[in-house]
Amino acid sequence: MSETTNENKKDRHLKRFHYTIDQAIEKPFNWQQIWRLLTYLKPYAKTYLLGAIIAMIVSTAVRLAVPIIIGKVAFDVAIENKDVGLLTYLVIAIGLLYLLSYVGNIYRIKWVNLLGQNVIYDLRQHLFTHVQRLSHRFFDNRSAGSILVRIMNDTNSLQELFTNGIINLLMDIATLLGIIVILFTLSPKLALAVMVILPLMFYISTKLRRKIRRSWQNVRIQQSRMNSHLNESIQGIRITQSFSQEKENTEFFNGVNTDNFQSWRTASSKSAMFRPFVEMSNAIGTVVLISYGAHLIILGPSDGGIKLGTFVSFAFFLGMFWDPISRLGQVYNQLLMAMASSERIFEYLDEQPNVSEKDNAIEFEEMKGHIAFDKVQFSYDSERIALHEISLEIKAGETIALVGHTGSGKSTIANLISRFYDPTSGTVKVDGHDLKDVKLSSLRNHISVVLQDTFIFSGTIMENIRFGRPDASDEEVIEAAKVVGANDFIERLADGYSTEVEERGNILSAGERQLLSFARALLANPSIIILDEATASIDTETEVKIQNALRRLLKGRTAIIIAHRLSTIRESDNIFVLEQGKILENGDHDELMEQKGEYYELVKSQFQMLDAM
Repeated sequence: MSETTNENKKDRHLKRFHYTIDQAIEKPFNWQQIWRLLTYLKPYAKTYLLGAIIAMIVSTAVRLAVPIIIGKVAFDVAIENKDVGLLTYLVIAIGLLYLLSYVGNIYRIKWVNLLGQNVIYDLRQHLFTHVQRLSHRFFDNRSAGSILVRIMNDTNSLQELFTNGIINLLMDIATLLGIIVILFTLSPKLALAVMVILPLMFYISTKLRRKIRRSWQNVRIQQSRMNSHLNESIQGIRITQSFSQEKENTEFFNGVNTDNFQSWRTASSKSAMFRPFVEMSNAIGTVVLISYGAHLIILGPSDGGIKLGTFVSFAFFLGMFWDPISRLGQVYNQLLMAMASSERIFEYLDEQPNVSEKDNAIEFEEMKGHIAFDKVQFSYDSERIALHEISLEIKAGETIALVGHTGSGKSTIANLISRFYDPTSGTVKVDGHDLKDVKLSSLRNHISVVLQDTFIFSGTIMENIRFGRPDASDEEVIEAAKVVGANDFIERLADGYSTEVEERGNILSAGERQLLSFARALLANPSIIILDEATASIDTETEVKIQNALRRLLKGRTAIIIAHRLSTIRESDNIFVLEQGKILENGDHDELMEQKGEYYELVKSQFQMLDAM
């Protein structure tokens, strides 16, 4: 394969995400967003968070007290006066203090882990629940992989912040402030000399932060790209293998994987620069401490110097001083990662359904199934109108068919009845109620939809049929399967209704999956049923078997059938012929055949295709 071709491939997969990367990088650090993230701590503030803070205060107090005891008491009093008894008591006291600190650390680690796990659980649950309520338009513009990244990877990346980052941040800030106060109390001169490096350190570290933050944002974007491609590749593996495009697909993945690898390497290398810089500052501070501290010891307290014990305490605290600074840098990196992930999580949480529900929305206690479209116009985007002022009426209990070429607006009408979308103009009414005034769950509880590409969940056959009505008994499930003719093939399976089906029901044939979807729809006992090319995947022999079942399924219900097969639609009470979002003609089968219009031509072409086979 030529170098030019490889470059073109790389350009293609980079262009898809170029705009997203630029947008994410230019966003400023949003502390308000971090505070919003911390609101998830509120339910656990009086339990795990408070306990962890108390344990942190105990262990921090011990760390600050021990160097003072060693320097000011052990060296300047006990050793200077050769008081062995006092020195013994001090050793025991220090041992007890470290034991207290050990117990405090045990409970701190325990409580912060419980805190972090609960917060991540709540956040992921909130995100998943919210995404489920979003409108179809949201999913039209996003891949399943990118949504999966938000719910799994981005929430997981916040775990370190909640389990360690927050408490460590508080502990390190408290330790740092305590050390600074103690150092200036012990010797203001030596404290100022040692900390002369701090302004330069903060200046350089500030410069590093923006680069580090950008690199972690890029990591999240590259992860999203890779997961999206993985999800797409796995779901489309049969198509890939059918066209022998494994090599092409592997090369594309190699480009995405390389970008992900490079983003992690860049982010890690930039983050790693901070700790060596802190260690260098520590080395400079130690040199100053030894040189200037030795000078002050020689001068002695009487001439403005210090005692040996003060120097020892100072050395202890100086060693402790740089550790919290280094950890604060790590916490800041965690904040940067959390920022990159939280802005992606909150982007979804801030999404509002395009199909909104009124506060005083009415509920259908019973639904007759009368449907009316009044001058309905609809567009999926500004460039293409899917429906042009459609007006039609479907009486309760009537079976109507929608026919026409691909893209004529058939499925759009079905989507509007289920209120997956709202019309751009005009109204859709059921039983005289504008669907915008009806509670969504109330509407959809009375509607069953059977699609051409039916979705089978992982689980048993029984569970998949019961999905239509979770409170149904086993007997009701089996009866629904018998009515649609699914019982025969189910009983031939090794475990019958307890047979576990794989993801998307791959162990079943297309026809068997479709029969399960019919049983699922029947079990839900809907007032309105929509069949969107529902028999397209069923062979002729199987279709003959379920015609009687369909009659029972549709009896007493308002039915909307979208199909190309004449056998499926010829018995409909009314047939609407659509073309480019407009109704060309309507009537029953015989009336439309007599008109010899568009429907007649569609039927004629279908028979010609059958004769040619």
